[in-house]
Amino acid sequence: MTLVGKTAFVTGGGTGIGAAIALGLAEQGAEVTITGRREAPLENVEAQSPRIRSALMDVKDENSIVQAIADAGPVDIMIANAGVAETQPLKKTTLDWWNHVLATNLTGVMLCLRETVPGMAERGWGRAIAVSSVAGLHGFKYGGAYAASKHGVLGLVKSVSDEVMTKGVTVNAICPGYVETPIVDRGAANITSKTGLSDEDARQELAKLNPFGRLITVDEVAAAALWLCGPGSGAVTGVAIPINGGQV
Repeated sequence: MTLVGKTAFVTGGGTGIGAAIALGLAEQGAEVTITGRREAPLENVEAQSPRIRSALMDVKDENSIVQAIADAGPVDIMIANAGVAETQPLKKTTLDWWNHVLATNLTGVMLCLRETVPGMAERGWGRAIAVSSVAGLHGFKYGGAYAASKHGVLGLVKSVSDEVMTKGVTVNAICPGYVETPIVDRGAANITSKTGLSDEDARQELAKLNPFGRLITVDEVAAAALWLCGPGSGAVTGVAIPINGGQV
């Protein structure tokens, strides 16, 4: 119970990586607020632990973020996880779509850090983790907006970590590869619709993108986040940790 007395805030906490991290934090004793735009998934996670409460929040809405964080009280651990994984070739990339991806994946992370990290520094302890992506470490075909947003997260993390380097606060990013989440479900469905492959074969194609040949589990990603929140990781800050089966 290493995180007893700590308050955590997890965006996109209703499914996938966010839900796994939230449950892990609660198991370690933290009081956790999870947020998202859909009530049902949030309530499902909330029901699994008495230390978890849920709140509706949209990471594209500044006022929504400010209010949700204020309601949660002083936040010791920020997990900026919410995001979209959508792709378009450059020639089909409209400005509205580009702005949608960056607002969700990058601006939302900035607002979450802005509303929590200064308070951590004032109190002398804090952990901020942004969930980037392997696409934050290299580009890929049709992923211009997505990769740009995830690269931006890494620049933000490195800069913010420098601001609070001596304040007992660490700011890091984790960069998952292809993880068994609803995003992969949608990716497999897209492959199936375009190629006629079965769902199982489509998933195998995605798994091959992780060089070790399988999809990553949400618990593997959560384990890295929990380590970054624990007492043995205070010397680790301003870094991007790949969890991608050898892609990078």
